[in-house]
Amino acid sequence: MRYNLLKVLLVDDNHHMRLLLAEILRALGVREIREAGDGAQGLQMMRDHPIDIVITDLSMQPLDGIDFVRLLRNSPDSPGHMCPVIMVTGHSTRQRVHDARNAGVNEFLAKPLTARVVVERLNQVIDHPRAFVRTDDYFGPDRRRRADVDFKGPWRRHGDGAQRSAAGAKA
Repeated sequence: MRYNLLKVLLVDDNHHMRLLLAEILRALGVREIREAGDGAQGLQMMRDHPIDIVITDLSMQPLDGIDFVRLLRNSPDSPGHMCPVIMVTGHSTRQRVHDARNAGVNEFLAKPLTARVVVERLNQVIDHPRAFVRTDDYFGPDRRRRADVDFKGPWRRHGDGAQRSAAGAKA
């Protein structure tokens, strides 16, 4: 991996967490690291500088990580609709992870952080990017992580048989 070519943006209202992440990234060879203290500053930083990957905290004020990602993915003037986002959180409850995933987060890092896990998440978004999808209420990386090789048909959700029947009835 050529980490020295990456341009990473750290978005976190905790200066010490940004410092820790920056040191891990520098140890990997990342040379270009930008920092922002909240989501609004992060969006402005992305307008001012090219960014390859964003690492953001979930809980920030005044604009938290989930709102930041929603704006990044959906705002008409977004500086990076498809930029990979790794969310760092000490609040990895099922609901918060669900909310972040539905906002368009690519990967998660649970605190406390280790260098090994940071490397794993970076490699995941670089080497195994998920396709982006757009629906009526979502734009972001495909939330389905596993492909079912035995699946035969166009539908992939539970209850799709009812949708298929309704669609067939309309035809």
